[in-house]
Amino acid sequence: MSGHPGIDPTVFGPYLTRTRWFGGKGRDFAVSDVRRLGLLGDGNPVLDVLLVELTYADDATTELYQVPLSYYTEPEHRLDHAFVGWWGDPDLGWVHAYDALHDRAATRLWLQAFGAAADGPAEVGGLVFHRTPGHDLDLEAAGTLFTGEQSNSSIAFGEDSVLKVFRKVTAGPNPDITTHEALTLADSPDVAHLYGWVEWRGLEPAAGATSSTTVHLGMLQQFLRTATDGWDLALTSVRNLYADPELAAREAGGDFSGEAGRLGDTLREVHAVLRERFETSTVPASFTAGQMHARLDAALPVAPLLAPHEAALRALFDRLAGLGDLPVQRVHGDLHLGQTLRTALGWKIVDFEGEPAKTLAERLLPDSPWRDVAGMLRSFDYAAHAVERSHDELDETALAEIRLRGAEWVERNQRYFLASYAGGDLTPDERTLVTAYTADKAVYESVYETRNRPTWVDIPLAAVARIGAST
Repeated sequence: MSGHPGIDPTVFGPYLTRTRWFGGKGRDFAVSDVRRLGLLGDGNPVLDVLLVELTYADDATTELYQVPLSYYTEPEHRLDHAFVGWWGDPDLGWVHAYDALHDRAATRLWLQAFGAAADGPAEVGGLVFHRTPGHDLDLEAAGTLFTGEQSNSSIAFGEDSVLKVFRKVTAGPNPDITTHEALTLADSPDVAHLYGWVEWRGLEPAAGATSSTTVHLGMLQQFLRTATDGWDLALTSVRNLYADPELAAREAGGDFSGEAGRLGDTLREVHAVLRERFETSTVPASFTAGQMHARLDAALPVAPLLAPHEAALRALFDRLAGLGDLPVQRVHGDLHLGQTLRTALGWKIVDFEGEPAKTLAERLLPDSPWRDVAGMLRSFDYAAHAVERSHDELDETALAEIRLRGAEWVERNQRYFLASYAGGDLTPDERTLVTAYTADKAVYESVYETRNRPTWVDIPLAAVARIGAST
């Protein structure tokens, strides 16, 4: 990377640490470089799309973050909450810089650039904009920043489209774009259709990544006007169940089993399209089991409460190793209820970036569809426990009753989801697969909770214990 001559890199430290999407909180770092990727607009504002390189003090690793800024020649007090700094730019003169995602005038420049790509890829201000066929964008819609996202930032343009701006970036194709493009071209009803994307060309690839120097910076997709977050729906269902102690899960007004079944159907259909549109192959089950053993090896020192369950987990992974070759394909990679939306027309699956902790090269590898299934099964379990934790004022007897009813809710929804996904009862081999992947996910959760929410570690540990007792 080559530095940006007009910006003092130190201004980005305080700015990054107060954002929701910065993943390096709590670590010492220095801003080691700032590079301009593109300029949109010709004045008041100018949108400056920057790539900020960080170097961490503890291990000297680097990360790249996209930081779009809007520049004005005079202060814009309506944007005081998004102020980053002011400096002399060699191309633009003295500017006052603001976080562009908070500036409607700046976000409109992105939308106008997508308009220039209606007849094919268009280079605008040093960035390349792409459109998928079949949708006429509303180029006059005003942009509104979503407040709930964490790892990325999204702008809704009226009720027409949503621009997701990727924050942490790396060289190579982002699977959120490539997967959505494939599903859109297949006219899948199970995702928000991709309307376009923006990229920059010129970054050297990270070690182990694709040889492409393209960096995907953002994606424009369908706005789902009637969408409700799947996690929120599940929590509402559990709350309704707990509110009436006389009703069983199947009788409660918030019974979620029908939705769980329809969600299983949706995932099955998405996996079918991905098998058609992307490369498929097989891997030895022994290799997959070996990876699970290795993750358990790494987890035990961090989450020592896993130790009593080690023998049962290893026996399960050993049974998986005997299943021969396992089919693998493009999958979601980080599926849970928070990655789903319920609309008037059915369930939609969103956010195909994959597991954030993995490298891009790892996220692009084919994987077993049972990994996605296991992620959803664990999410049902977390929904019940999340609501249970809001009832800490109850005595132990009442809490025990809630736990029993929550376990009934979890079992019922997991069963409906699995039966719909599999199209009936699972075969013995499928049962081993989904149990092993669910255990592997719970091991991962045990490490995460130990490090981040120690009071929650009993949730995945209880799942590990149940799996061990049933195998």
